[in-house]
Amino acid sequence: MQKILIANRGEIAERIIRTCNRLGIETVAVYSEADKDLPYVHSATIARHIGEAPPQKSYLNVDLLIEIAKEENVDAVHPGYGFLSENGEFSERLHEEGLIFIGPSVDVIKLMGDKLSSRRTMIEAGVPVVPGSEQPVESLEAACQLAAEIGYPVMLKASGGGGGIGMHRCENQQDIEKTFEQTKKRAKAYFKNEDMFIEKYVENARHIEVQVFGDSHGNVVHMYERNCSVQRRNQKVIEEAQSPAISEGARMKICEAAVLAAKQVNYSNAGTVEFIMDDKENFYFLEMNTRLQVEHPITESITGLDLVEWQLLVAAGNPLPLKQQEITSQGHAIEFRVYAEDPVTFFPSPGQITKWHMPLQEGIRIDSGYGPDLKVTPFYDPMIAKIIINGQTREETIDRAREYLEQVEVEGIKTNLPFLRHALQIDEFIKGDYHTGFIQSMKPITN
Repeated sequence: MQKILIANRGEIAERIIRTCNRLGIETVAVYSEADKDLPYVHSATIARHIGEAPPQKSYLNVDLLIEIAKEENVDAVHPGYGFLSENGEFSERLHEEGLIFIGPSVDVIKLMGDKLSSRRTMIEAGVPVVPGSEQPVESLEAACQLAAEIGYPVMLKASGGGGGIGMHRCENQQDIEKTFEQTKKRAKAYFKNEDMFIEKYVENARHIEVQVFGDSHGNVVHMYERNCSVQRRNQKVIEEAQSPAISEGARMKICEAAVLAAKQVNYSNAGTVEFIMDDKENFYFLEMNTRLQVEHPITESITGLDLVEWQLLVAAGNPLPLKQQEITSQGHAIEFRVYAEDPVTFFPSPGQITKWHMPLQEGIRIDSGYGPDLKVTPFYDPMIAKIIINGQTREETIDRAREYLEQVEVEGIKTNLPFLRHALQIDEFIKGDYHTGFIQSMKPITN
């Protein structure tokens, strides 16, 4: 592979460029009018303007992306995460044009992108799934009947959903009645699929995900698991690897289940199998993300591997570089997502960054698409940086994180840095015994 186009922006584009530069692969970046001054634009071998700020007029413009890819004579397209990364039609179009999509096959993207299809596939594979519907709920009456059979609380979910969109926790029948039609309309608008299903809500659950990798030669491995339970609006804020406060037996079982899931669909390239785990260490399949995850750096930190390099190798038809027994885990890593948002309400806070201080230090990795004197616009996800902290032990990692986050300064916009600092003082987090309700259970912090 000599030249690739990155169909994304900001931090993940910069991250992919870094690996490509090391491997001597040329990169073509695309940028919207809003992103013309961001660092990744200047880091790429070539940068092409792709349109106005709204995603539909830029990063989601499939025809223009393909046109640029052909004009620049690239070998492949890396979708990053978000945008078109799990869009089967985009992958299909690339194949039709003779371009490699750096990700799994079209069939797998479509299968796992539909939550109901993926549930049925996991049941066939013998992977435990959360009790719920195996077919779309066709009416409000059917949804209420199934919820009553399963027992409240339940989750009402869009089959084509993702990123926390199209899901509602329902405590009773009245909640379903209030949210059924609006969820259906939102699902159709966002995912062009109005199918919905009901799933049992697992109380005090931990969100555990396993990094898997497959190739076209039938090999599948895991790269251990991550805990992603610190979430707001079903979006992750803090992740760590490996997961604290679970037994080695449960860790082994959940990783084996993830490999089984990937083998069931002949998975190739990077993927993540997501589970929820209850307080008795029973775990259930949630979904499979058929792409590189935002939180992949913590897996890189504990394994010493470059996941983007593996993606490029597998996309080029090579077998996985290592066998399962050759992949080891050392130390601990925690990723803190820095968002341009109010630290109390978590509402986005776009604006001009007037000060940016994230010093380089041992054990600290910064993945960011921003910097001083740059503008955070309201058009895209408000994440402005990822701070990845490494240590020999979890205790050392937390101590290093506390010390480092006190040094970080971002001014001109509101950020969630006060929240991140506060989270490191909470007993549940320090003990590692926390769940997806962690943020809701925290005492309010002052802005």
